[in-house]
Amino acid sequence: MNPQELKDSFGRDIVFWGGGVDTQKTLPFGTPQEVYDQVRRRIEIFNTPTGMVFNAIHNIQAQTPLENVLAMFRAVRDSTGSY
Repeated sequence: MNPQELKDSFGRDIVFWGGGVDTQKTLPFGTPQEVYDQVRRRIEIFNTPTGMVFNAIHNIQAQTPLENVLAMFRAVRDSTGSY
């Protein structure tokens, strides 16, 4: 589902729990920069005005590069306090 469409449709009524990164494509197969950028964008979309609870929703897939997991955590850390 499109994150912006979800936020536009429901974002004034609910706090999003998850959806912070695509665990089926971006996290296991993207570059660390693609992971970082997607996480930052999702936080930007879901966080305002009601906030969000960051979660990847699904489990991290086997053989996901450690660098991608670290990029995800770095993006969350870098987003702290920017909203």
